[in-house]
Amino acid sequence: MQSNKKSWDIWEITAIKYLQGRDYKILDTNFKFGRFWEIDLIAAKEGLTVFVEVKYRSSDKFGTAEESITKSKLHKCLKTVEYYCKRNKVNFEQIRFDVITVTKQTSSFQLKHYRNIEI
Repeated sequence: MQSNKKSWDIWEITAIKYLQGRDYKILDTNFKFGRFWEIDLIAAKEGLTVFVEVKYRSSDKFGTAEESITKSKLHKCLKTVEYYCKRNKVNFEQIRFDVITVTKQTSSFQLKHYRNIEI
């Protein structure tokens, strides 16, 4: 179990570096809301608070990273986003929900950034 977490940390750090390289300020990581869900990254850019779900896949054997973003997962993310906004007095009109997928390639990885996902 521990090795999986370390592997995940590498991809989360990869996503953070990607966002920082595009002028995002990281506000929080792994923000939890009770039993509902966890938001992987919370960032700020251009007056928006951006909530980011990071999905990693070492292969497509069990589906792509994109396919792992289900309506049920999005609903749980929405509850967590609502809680974060209420707790931190963030205007719900000034938020965005993004997904970053990281897929292992033969000798590297492929990162995709999907912006403004409807939750």
